[in-house]
Amino acid sequence: MTNAASAEKRRISVLGSTGSIGRNTLDVMSHLGGREAFEVPAITGMGNIGLLVEQAKQTGAGFAVTADPDLYAELKSALAGTGIEAGAGPSALVEAGLRDTDILLAGIVGIAGLAPTLAAIGGGADIALANKECLVSAGDLFTSAIAQGGGSLLPVDSEHSAIFQVLEENQRHAVERIILTASGGPFRNHTRDEMASMTAEVAAAHPNWSMGIKISIDSASMFNKALEMIEARHLFGLRPEQIEVIVHPQSIIHSMVGYSDGSVLAQLGAPDMRHAIGYAISHPRRASLPVERLDFAKLARLDFHAPDEVRFPALALARTAMERGGLQGAVLNGAKEAALDAFIAGRIGFLDMADIVSATMDRLDDGRQATAIEDVYAADREARIVAGAIIAELGARSRARH
Repeated sequence: MTNAASAEKRRISVLGSTGSIGRNTLDVMSHLGGREAFEVPAITGMGNIGLLVEQAKQTGAGFAVTADPDLYAELKSALAGTGIEAGAGPSALVEAGLRDTDILLAGIVGIAGLAPTLAAIGGGADIALANKECLVSAGDLFTSAIAQGGGSLLPVDSEHSAIFQVLEENQRHAVERIILTASGGPFRNHTRDEMASMTAEVAAAHPNWSMGIKISIDSASMFNKALEMIEARHLFGLRPEQIEVIVHPQSIIHSMVGYSDGSVLAQLGAPDMRHAIGYAISHPRRASLPVERLDFAKLARLDFHAPDEVRFPALALARTAMERGGLQGAVLNGAKEAALDAFIAGRIGFLDMADIVSATMDRLDDGRQATAIEDVYAADREARIVAGAIIAELGARSRARH
């Protein structure tokens, strides 16, 4: 921690408080003492102004921000007389990141979370990171900023939290590999032909985890695991060949670390986001959390399968991005977000997403490096433009066939 843990209240700002990660974070904070234990300098949300206002009042937040500038008047009116400051738009998100805090929970989905998280890093805050895109798109810049800012990086993804918990700091030299577990999502037993006709509604129905629609669809396509592979490389300083993925349908083992003596250490727990969230915001101690305790007699068995990269090509795309380096992570992520939006809108099919990302990465494979955050934003914009053109081409061909 930037500030030593003590009996004083811990200050936690929550970016993306109205999303699934944010809601679970506030639930954990409430269980651990709420306003008696925590101060909330800032919270941010998107379009759910009612929930954002409710959260701001419950936590006594100093600053409440909606990412949508068109909703500023509504938010300000709803907070009138509460003493809670209102803000809206990208600059207000950065201001939220700049508020003096011990921990910033980075739960905004997508590259929109990068600027406010970097602002908090510059202020020396510890970062409880649930935003994969920060490291996928700007990994080298992000980790360099952490080193300069003096704070710690505390992973909130269940897989990276698991690795963080079992990776012995004084044994990093002995790490041979890490194994990221994947549930396989709702389509783990489907053929490619079956997957081709799946809708966004079906793809969002995750068998184990309760998450937002975009994260759930990323799980169904295994793009979430692709992003986690790149994220793990930056979080733990690993080579691409040290990062493995295994399908584990029960989602009980959250990930593993393999050491040079043949030992494999694993972290287990029920599939509940509050495990990793609670560990991050309570670090370096472990708090009592309201999560299910494992009954191993009832579990009886744990299954593992090698991932099928023909049906789930996102994993190979992650390796390609890591091998190429430069801005390919930002390109992968930008193209993925554009393709995901198009799939949710019904403009492309489920399998088209990986094809669009692959084609975009190939078109923008020019070896450019990120020397500043503006380079990342430029690569993201260019990837979205190229992906958008490919999506339009697919639509034109589809209309011509019909």
